[in-house]
Amino acid sequence: MDENKMVAGKVKKPGKRGRKPAKIDLKAKLERSRQSARECRARKKLRYQYLEELVSSKERAICALREELEMYKQWCSAMDQGKIPSEIKALLTGDEQKTPQSGSGTKSTKNNKNTTNSGGGAHT
Repeated sequence: MDENKMVAGKVKKPGKRGRKPAKIDLKAKLERSRQSARECRARKKLRYQYLEELVSSKERAICALREELEMYKQWCSAMDQGKIPSEIKALLTGDEQKTPQSGSGTKSTKNNKNTTNSGGGAHT
């Protein structure tokens, strides 16, 4: 026990604490490192693909909202001139299906729902 030191009643062994590193085969270590790098690059590629898809979908949504805004601006300018657009008449009377363009009547109903939900912020 002359090699070991007594500190506060415990035996302290000389040298570093913890596990000693095992002798790892250098080739195996390099291969694991390469594999890890390949996996990292693959994850990075997938992440960038996801982000690019997300950006393109947001850009499409922005274009659709700009078109919708332009349609509302046209409606407002028409109403300022004293004309009531047929789409608004259809919305007010509930005759969406009776309009000649039933597809656009459905779209304007969806657009109307969007503006009623978030319309408060658009006028500021």
